Amino acid sequence: MKRREFLKLSAILGAGTAAPGFLTGCSPPPLPGTGAVETSPTVCNICFWRCAGTVYQENGEPWKVVGNPEDLHSMGRLCTRGTGGLGSYLDPDRLRQPMLRVERNGRQTFQPVSWDEALDFIAERMRGIAEQHGEDRLCLFSHGVGGSHFRKLLASFGSRGYAQPSFAQCRGPRDVGFALTFGEGVGSPDRTDMEHSRCIVLIGSHLGENLHNGQVQTWIQALEKQATVITVDPRFSVAAGKSKHWLPIRPGTDMALLLAWMHVLINEGLYDADYIARYATGFEQLAAHVQPFSPEWAFLETGISAAKIRETAREMAHHAPASLVHPGRHVTWYGDDTQRSRAIAILNALLGSWGRKGGFYNQEKVDLPDYPTPEAPKPRSDWQAVVQKDFPLAPSGITNAIIDASIGPDAFFKGWFVYGTNLPFTIPDSARNLEAAAQSLDLFVVIDTMPAEITGYADVVLPECTYLERIDPIRNSPERNPSLAVSMPAFEPRHETKPAWWMAKQLAERLDLGRYFPWDDYAEVVDWQLQQVGSSLEEMQRLGVKNFPRTTPMYFTPGQSVEFFTESGKIELYSAMLAGFGQDPMPVYTRPERPEPGYFHLNYGRAPAHTFGRTINNPQLFELMPENAVWVNPLVANELGLNSGDYVRLKNQDGVISNRVRVRVTERIRPDSVYIVHGFGHTDARQRLAAGRGADDNGLMTRILVDPIMGGTGMRGNFVTLISEEYTA
Repeated sequence: MKRREFLKLSAILGAGTAAPGFLTGCSPPPLPGTGAVETSPTVCNICFWRCAGTVYQENGEPWKVVGNPEDLHSMGRLCTRGTGGLGSYLDPDRLRQPMLRVERNGRQTFQPVSWDEALDFIAERMRGIAEQHGEDRLCLFSHGVGGSHFRKLLASFGSRGYAQPSFAQCRGPRDVGFALTFGEGVGSPDRTDMEHSRCIVLIGSHLGENLHNGQVQTWIQALEKQATVITVDPRFSVAAGKSKHWLPIRPGTDMALLLAWMHVLINEGLYDADYIARYATGFEQLAAHVQPFSPEWAFLETGISAAKIRETAREMAHHAPASLVHPGRHVTWYGDDTQRSRAIAILNALLGSWGRKGGFYNQEKVDLPDYPTPEAPKPRSDWQAVVQKDFPLAPSGITNAIIDASIGPDAFFKGWFVYGTNLPFTIPDSARNLEAAAQSLDLFVVIDTMPAEITGYADVVLPECTYLERIDPIRNSPERNPSLAVSMPAFEPRHETKPAWWMAKQLAERLDLGRYFPWDDYAEVVDWQLQQVGSSLEEMQRLGVKNFPRTTPMYFTPGQSVEFFTESGKIELYSAMLAGFGQDPMPVYTRPERPEPGYFHLNYGRAPAHTFGRTINNPQLFELMPENAVWVNPLVANELGLNSGDYVRLKNQDGVISNRVRVRVTERIRPDSVYIVHGFGHTDARQRLAAGRGADDNGLMTRILVDPIMGGTGMRGNFVTLISEEYTA
């Protein structure tokens, strides 16, 4: 096909829509609570935690969103982002209508089109790909519950290619590392039993800043009960401020500390010997493996004193099994990330915390049947065996591998659907590869609520309505008790936006696949599923959340015989499976590269006000945090002549230079490191609040450290220096 030009929607649509009232000085609305109030149940879609809540509207106008008190995810409280969810509905910069790439006077541009024109174009291109290459050459990148409708569509067509960027960019190493050890993952939400923990170890886990709602609340409950918290972080984070012990570790040396903690527990006989004898295999190999990794050795690697390493290991053992070494969430760091997660899992096993009160509880979910539809056809090929053959232990799609497999005339994938994920701000070092993939693809469809940067590569942009304007699949996440929650539309879709289920159904009918979507409205699916478990849509519209009784114990009972889902049926401290694939059967330490003089480790993280880059333009949340700042140690700031409030640019080891970003001088960061909140530095002017605000750390991540076990993209191996820039208003 003809080469795509990268297009900014702002250049085509302009910025002529009316500015929101808070920018124009319009008269304020009437005081809330003085009119007729209506409510509807919702499930927040601002982050993956998906807390249940209630939407209030007054006289037909949005008022507020509050937590549902029956919800186990939120315990009746929404976080900052959840309460700001109305901003996603009210955002004046939302996508409004389908857009199609066309050529005018020799230049490419986006043209507003009808839904029929947009969907007909997509269906025709899908047929063309099937005829020329095969039905299995389409893939979906998805982040958000609505992506399930497009996954069903592609499976019905004959394509199973699928990736959640969060797998290779966030939680994949944890999922694989814990599954290799315990036979199953941590779950989502996490099965951490922090409300009963007596000792919590946070190693690179930024509780209180990532605002994973229920998890933060159970952590606070533990703090109220005087639980010991040990925080390992180069930065004095919010969690460090609540901790008995802060270990300001040298970046990249977590594995050395984890191995040294194992050394202490085993050599001092502090591990749970009965638990290990009953449930684990490979202890003898592990005991021999950790002998070289003494606290004195670890001090030279981590900068943490041998005495502190011993003290904290003994503290964990003292409170075991109610000691929890938190598995973290974003764990794609230095390329050894599956082994790092394996080390955390093994340490928890030595403490006897898996399946024990105060450690990791056993989750349950409702046995909710799928709506009956025909079985999808078997695809022509096993795309994972073709695309990800170097990572046979990866249970899910690896985003970077799929992008690579979409480049060039012989590329495997010929068409993309990108749902709710802004790949240029999600995938490190993505600009070059995304551009190359875009030129090779025969079809590129983006489905989103906002004019994100990814739309610039698309053939077709489909505007989705927000979660407050649609019905979504039932939330049936594993929890302490089985629980269901529903999200009903509180408002009619604004502009010409549509829900994902409608788009997928319309495409299916154009492709003669309507039998896979045999409903007129997705509410029929939700109602049918609820009726199978003794409820109904009518009941759930009143309740929002329905909890069910557990059918199995939450924890192991004393002396219980447990069959783990591993090859041996036991907790595997030594992994024969890894050895069989040519990988280290137990975690090993590799010394990370250190920065050259004048350069610093680039550390990044979260802020309570935002969900990565998805909410920067949200008018309610923007007011809380309009830009990010780079944290700089006073010793470094003094040497460079910088003060808080100055603007600088960051230049990485490969010469890439960021937008300007404000300096925050603070002793809360090590002198060898800087820190920045992820998600800022948007470039599309159509997002009028977010565009040009702060620096994009993702663009500085040009050195990717690939995990050899599951293909995760380690992003913390990058270094930056600071270039002064005098501020001009």
